[in-house]
Amino acid sequence: MPRGFPDAHARKRCAGLGPGLPRYHACVSQQGKDTGGAGDEVDPGSDEPRSERLNRELIELLNELRVALPGVQVLFAFLLTVPFSNRFQTITSPQRALYFATLVGTTIATVLFMAPTSYHRIRFRQGDKERMLRDSNVFAIVGIGSMAVSITLAITLIADLLFGVGAAVAVGAAALLLMGLLWFAYPLSRRVRDGSDD
Repeated sequence: MPRGFPDAHARKRCAGLGPGLPRYHACVSQQGKDTGGAGDEVDPGSDEPRSERLNRELIELLNELRVALPGVQVLFAFLLTVPFSNRFQTITSPQRALYFATLVGTTIATVLFMAPTSYHRIRFRQGDKERMLRDSNVFAIVGIGSMAVSITLAITLIADLLFGVGAAVAVGAAALLLMGLLWFAYPLSRRVRDGSDD
């Protein structure tokens, strides 16, 4: 189907306006823009219309962000209260630097996780959904990496305060290794394995 040609789904969504009326044609045209003009084009090797795929992938992305964002927000809120505690005035300079690095990493993760929402609002109904999904995927992956670093630094700082430098290094390394394996290495290995099976 030619790019931007009114698809069946667009016509169905706009049917209530009355075919043949100017409002109907404007609605159908806008529906095509919302999906990047993809219409009912089907990607090679798939029987799913591109417009439906874009909508499904957007919903999946938003659901994943709903899982990740509360965790980083809780950590960020906790870090904001730390400087106002009495114990904070007694920590060493290296511990202060570790705390600040944790705060910066958490801030970066928060910004990256919220970037897709801002992107979508600003580019709403401008036919940029495909590009938005690609960029938002990058934001989410980098945000997860930043969150992993922030969690590692946070648990390292707490272990240092409680048990000393040796225990802090061991606990921090174990946490980073666990997150690296489950959040990155395992899905990447599955991706490589699935690619080799094709």
